[in-house]
Amino acid sequence: MAPESLLAAVDLGSNSFRLEIGRIGSHQRIERVEYLKETVRLGGGLNAQHALTREAMERGWACLARFGERLTGFAPAQVCAVATQTLREARNRAEFIERGGELLGFPIAIIPGEEEARLIYRGVASALAPSQQRRLVIDIGGRSTEITLGQHSQALQCASFALGSVSWSSHFFADGVLDKASFAAAIAAAQSTLAAACTAYPGTAWDCAYASSGTANALGEILTALGLDGRVITPHKLRHLQALLLQAGHIDQLRLPALKEERRPVLAGGISVMLAVVELLDIAELEVAQGALRQGVLHDLLEHEPPADKEAAEIRALQQDFGVDAAQAERVCRVAMALWESLRPADADDALAAHALRIAALLHEVGMRVALNDYHHHGAYILRHCAHATWDDALRQRISQLVLGHQGKLRKLDAALAAPGLALPLMALRLATQLCHARRDPVLTDLALTSDGADTACQLQVTMQITDAWAGAYPQSARLLEQEALAWQKTPWRLSLKK
Repeated sequence: MAPESLLAAVDLGSNSFRLEIGRIGSHQRIERVEYLKETVRLGGGLNAQHALTREAMERGWACLARFGERLTGFAPAQVCAVATQTLREARNRAEFIERGGELLGFPIAIIPGEEEARLIYRGVASALAPSQQRRLVIDIGGRSTEITLGQHSQALQCASFALGSVSWSSHFFADGVLDKASFAAAIAAAQSTLAAACTAYPGTAWDCAYASSGTANALGEILTALGLDGRVITPHKLRHLQALLLQAGHIDQLRLPALKEERRPVLAGGISVMLAVVELLDIAELEVAQGALRQGVLHDLLEHEPPADKEAAEIRALQQDFGVDAAQAERVCRVAMALWESLRPADADDALAAHALRIAALLHEVGMRVALNDYHHHGAYILRHCAHATWDDALRQRISQLVLGHQGKLRKLDAALAAPGLALPLMALRLATQLCHARRDPVLTDLALTSDGADTACQLQVTMQITDAWAGAYPQSARLLEQEALAWQKTPWRLSLKK
């Protein structure tokens, strides 16, 4: 049996399959025990109909069978196998994955491009020294290129583009000829594919840039062997390598120190994409990083928790990263959930509404780190697009709507407020933030919230009853509740105060 302290990551890339086994060391660090890599060129086996050829699948299956032997005795919780762009594209991926999982002994997950980018960033960050810098990480794989912006160990913005060393080499250098026209066409096409990255990753958004995985490591090794500093890739060094390829004229004539045979057929495509990235994003220096997708997978395994605990950890991470007052968040959450129980229709079974309300209450101040003015707008954007949490899209959208609507005028949600699944939890959240405005536990014993049912003027009449004594003891809270009642007058719902 494998010791409990071992974890294993299997990366089914477009060019190579990799298996990394790590041991959980002191301070929860992962120390490499074994690393296996096989050049499978699965991406090269995609035909014109985007189906994997039988030969390519057999190569992949044979590799997975060998990996499977090494993983004998590992428990399911110790192993994670992920597949990337080639299998995202392949029409017959189900056949490959089913047989491949049997041979490996563990299920294989085809991950989305953004998730691949997140894991790559996590792996790179694990190999870097702690820093406050905002890091841009670029990973040029066989058929996809991932660009991620993050800080510390957290990816903040992830993107994946369908281009890479294998696909660009097979498309622009299929005959092996290395000439200026082919390079120009390859670079122009890459920049066109990556055009969206210009606005998503401006130079003002990051402090330092890193390149990870196969293409970056291969270029770094070649540069070092040529007597240059291979730890840093620059546009000038890339143009120098391009000139050496042009001088060779053909892949078969290409002789470079430290160039591995399996890298030769895809080097031109890799250099073309790398040149397109650095010139498009105006990157002066790319530091070659050691971490990669498989290290990110291992660190996710290390922190594997049951879904409820995992969500709690993700919420805590967001609170810490954005300086949220956790005590206030818990306070607002308790009050909001209590109010929601009073507002929720008796026959309603809206699990999404309750789930979203709880998370939104815990994270409603997440935008304050950006700016106090309009912080609810910043918070809604962060929660809609952040890579910290693994919520599905429907839940993520609802959380974002609640955070957006918990402050200010309600018209910004307009048509969405017609749905009670949003309007009533939002009312609970807004009332909770008003009642907790002093950042201490509010006195609720003299308050009563009731739903009076539909009337002719609106969908639902909500009444909050307060006593004169309560209003006298808490005049600011009473004033905030009066203003809140006015805010709901311009919606299909009504909130009334009665003393």
